[in-house]
Amino acid sequence: MILAIDPGNINSAYVLLDEKLNIIEFGKFCNDNVRVETRRLFKKYYPVRVAIEMVASYGMAVGKEVFETCVWIGRFAELFEGYTTFIYRKDEKINLCSSMKAKDTNIRQALIDRFARFDFKRGKGTKNNPDFFYGVSADVWQAIAVGVTYSDMFLEKGDKYERWTVF
Repeated sequence: MILAIDPGNINSAYVLLDEKLNIIEFGKFCNDNVRVETRRLFKKYYPVRVAIEMVASYGMAVGKEVFETCVWIGRFAELFEGYTTFIYRKDEKINLCSSMKAKDTNIRQALIDRFARFDFKRGKGTKNNPDFFYGVSADVWQAIAVGVTYSDMFLEKGDKYERWTVF
């Protein structure tokens, strides 16, 4: 199982993926609630690999929101100490889109192209005929990208490059 988190300064999104990258559970809540929900999932499905999107510096000035997000990244990492791998946005772009110029819409479409079964425009389907991403919205897409990138970078290679340790 992979628990992937897209952190924010106020709200964060998470997704729990099984070994075949099927979505088990997802959500977007205020950060304190995400800590509660992700800890519950971690205990329920232990052992779980945790992938958290990490902030990277590209030499541009940033605002207080970025620093507040960094605090939350640290709080999530501490919660799952020893099970956490950081995934950088650039890794997601290269892994899913093969381009550093990719935007959120490109990442979303790459996920739809890879996982959707019949709704290749939105990947969601309908209530009566749901597709792979039924119910997914907003930052949950990014959490899925974090989890899929983690799987592609580390698990697909037989764990030999994996950067997590058991405590």
